[in-house]
Amino acid sequence: MTDDNDFEALMRELEKTEKAVAASLPKIGEQIHGTIIALNDEQVFVDVGGKAEASMDIANLRDRDGVITAAVGDQLTAVVTGVDVENSTLVLGTRDATKPHSHEELEAAYQHGLPVEGVITGTIKGGVEVQLTGYKQRAFCPASQVDIRFIEDLSTLVGERCAFRITKFEGGRRINMVVSRRALLQEEQEARATATREQLKEGAVMSGTVTGMKDFGAFIDLGGIEGMVHISELALGRVRHPEEVLQVGQEVEVAVLRIEQTGNPKRPEKIALSIRALAKSPWSDASDRYRPGTRVDGRITRTQPFGAFVEIEPGLEGMIHISELGADRRVNHPDEIVSTGQKVTATVLQVDGERRRIGLSLNPEAAPQMEATRASQPEDDVSQTSGTFGDLLKAQIENQPNQRSSKH
Repeated sequence: MTDDNDFEALMRELEKTEKAVAASLPKIGEQIHGTIIALNDEQVFVDVGGKAEASMDIANLRDRDGVITAAVGDQLTAVVTGVDVENSTLVLGTRDATKPHSHEELEAAYQHGLPVEGVITGTIKGGVEVQLTGYKQRAFCPASQVDIRFIEDLSTLVGERCAFRITKFEGGRRINMVVSRRALLQEEQEARATATREQLKEGAVMSGTVTGMKDFGAFIDLGGIEGMVHISELALGRVRHPEEVLQVGQEVEVAVLRIEQTGNPKRPEKIALSIRALAKSPWSDASDRYRPGTRVDGRITRTQPFGAFVEIEPGLEGMIHISELGADRRVNHPDEIVSTGQKVTATVLQVDGERRRIGLSLNPEAAPQMEATRASQPEDDVSQTSGTFGDLLKAQIENQPNQRSSKH
């Protein structure tokens, strides 16, 4: 009887010890840090601080070319994918994805929400087929769960190695699994968005990636949060479509213009961005680069009854007054001489950097004179000021100062 009591007491002590050991060990799904102490062709052995022995499949440390990316002595951060309480051993996987080798590990990954690695092997109705790494069973990923964004041609993903979360697991002789890549991407996006919001403020300069374009502007991923650059903020010059200056996937620097709270939990902010704001204004040194008398090449951007506007460079536009379009010929409208889109060579008459105006002439013999006279005149309508200056200049060139004044 005493022996039986002693045996029961020993069993109770053993149970207590096992529970204490189990309580002291990391749980499945926990992230731990350790040091690689040994590795071979199949396994990596990790020191996790004396709590337990830990090992990992060497495949977790190989890159796409099969090269091992770590060595003895390297620090390692991993996820616990299995626990053997009796032997105090841990099975580890990478932070990005585990590589299960048994039904039990797959089910544990499902129950604890651990990511698993797989290769997209083909497209099937409604989604793609995924071969989970280290296991012969295939899984199904619905098209809506392949990515955060809609992917029109799923065949472009075939061959890609990705991390997935098991969202459905049915055991038995044949395991039925449904996986999602989108769930993990959304978690990554939320984590990046939290970090981005700490830096997000009006006036901030941030880096981003072009994710899409419409006629009215370009969408930029700032790091889990998306903003938009209106077409008018893409460049200093006129842009007809974002594709003229950007392409999807391009990295750009942008300035944050405005942040508006929308009240929509799915997209809480409406962020207006600008690329143009970061570009140096060509007007800052226009007076030095375009001296009166300089011949410049440009393109007619539009015409008005009083003259034609010429783009000399992106963000820098001059005007040819109607009186400077036809030399000795009387012109009733600029369209008689030039048309929108036409390339022309003109002579600089005057540059006013502060008012951002450049006076031009199509007359190749035009010379910059009488700027003092123009400066003393009141700042009236653009057409009147430009016309008076052009008239006076042309009159002086022809040595007939009073001949044209009666026409104005």
